[in-house]
Order: sequence, then C-alpha cells, then structure tokens
Amino acid sequence: MSARTRLLWLLFLLVPVPAAAQGILDEFSYEGLRVAGLGADLGVTFSNRLERRASASFRVDGGWIAPNIRPLLSVGFLRADYAADEIAQLETRLRSVVVDPTNDFTIDIGSITLTDFALDLDLQYLPLRSGVFLPYVGVGLGAHIRDARGAAIEGTFIEDGLQAVVVGINGTTGFEITVLPLLRITFEARGVLASGLNDLSLRGGV
Repeated sequence: MSARTRLLWLLFLLVPVPAAAQGILDEFSYEGLRVAGLGADLGVTFSNRLERRASASFRVDGGWIAPNIRPLLSVGFLRADYAADEIAQLETRLRSVVVDPTNDFTIDIGSITLTDFALDLDLQYLPLRSGVFLPYVGVGLGAHIRDARGAAIEGTFIEDGLQAVVVGINGTTGFEITVLPLLRITFEARGVLASGLNDLSLRGGV
C-alpha cells in the first residue's frame, strides 16, 4: 500500500460521520426483522431481447429494518423465447461470413429459449405502515441464474455463454390493498437492469 493510499484511508477514518447521516443509520435495527408475511404473484414481463411472457414470483416479507423500510426476499421465474428480431440479427451475422458464390443457401436458427431464476432482496419504503391502501417504492439487488436451450446452439459456446449467473439491480413501485386482516392484494411494477438483459414486469398477487 502506497503512502498516498495510507494517508487517504487515515483521513477517511478520522473524518466524523455527519450528524444527519448518523441519525439515519441509527434508525436501522435488526429487532424488527421477522417473517411478517408470505405472498405470490403472477404477471407479464416485457424485455429488450425476449418475447413478452408470463412470469411469477414467491415473496417473503421480512418485517421492518427501519421505521418505514421493510426487506423483501423473493424468488422469481421467467421462461421466454428470444425475440424474432434478435434471432434475425444473429442469422444476418452468420450469412455475412458464409462464402457461397451461388448465394442460394438459407440459415434457420429456429427458436432459442432462456430460463431465468431470480433471487432478489429489496428494501421497500412505505410512507404508511398500516391502513387499507399502502403504496411503496423500493430498490434492491438480485442474482439471476440463466439457462438457454435451442437446437442451433446445443453443445456450442453460445449455449455456454448464455448459461450464467449475473447480478441485477431492481427498482419497484406498487401498492397493497388490505381486504382482510391477514390478506392483502398487491399490484407492482418491477424493473431489472442486468447484464445482457433488461426487463419490466407488471404483476398482481396476494
């Protein structure tokens, strides 16, 4: 470690945390964490590279980590074909490297299906902690386990490249409606930014 780096670390450790930031940090506590609810939802996912398809998730409400902030753990599932224009682009690239004087060949890749299992942890802010109508917004991180299948890519490096575990950034907004003391209906929009694939889901559940 260089002398300059050591000096920067020393200054960082010596600078006091601003009182406002310290006050916010003091609001966070593990004491309110518990399994406060279970939920399931269904919806439709729009993606920049996949066909529009139904998606589903199962969620666990983790109670309160701050006065109006709750952690939410969810597991999601999506299976969809790559969009027609994505397949057409790949076919065009392959045609450009084929040497055929008669130019009477055809390339038909067919369909490529991607399966995505997502494990997400979100922190959601609720202005109200109780009531009939509970709006919220949130941010979080997710781990996406992907698997691709297609006759044209089977056993190739393309299949290997599409099979991966990637990290995504989540943004959520929605609301819950209390219909019974222990039952709420949920409506949510969820956006995900991840390597090679971005999507927006609109979901409803209980």
